[in-house]
Amino acid sequence: MYESDKIMFEIYQDKHYNEKFHVVYYTELNENNKHVEINRALAGLSYFDGFIKDFRKEEAKQIIEDIVKQLNDGVLVKKEEIKEKLKEFTP
Repeated sequence: MYESDKIMFEIYQDKHYNEKFHVVYYTELNENNKHVEINRALAGLSYFDGFIKDFRKEEAKQIIEDIVKQLNDGVLVKKEEIKEKLKEFTP
């Protein structure tokens, strides 16, 4: 697996505005948005980070989006649960 075959992501909690959870896909950022998105993530509280395979990434992203929604709805999603949900998409 090459570096380009995986996507680095992070789920973080915004600590400055609304305390909502967000996800950023670092390796998909471009010159127009990378500084803003990275700074937002760095200012937040990291909750979970890792890599997903580029192959079937849309399925993995949907799972991650569902996790973020659950967290924002007040549901505690443990890190072990996140790893388990993403295991088939993890390089």
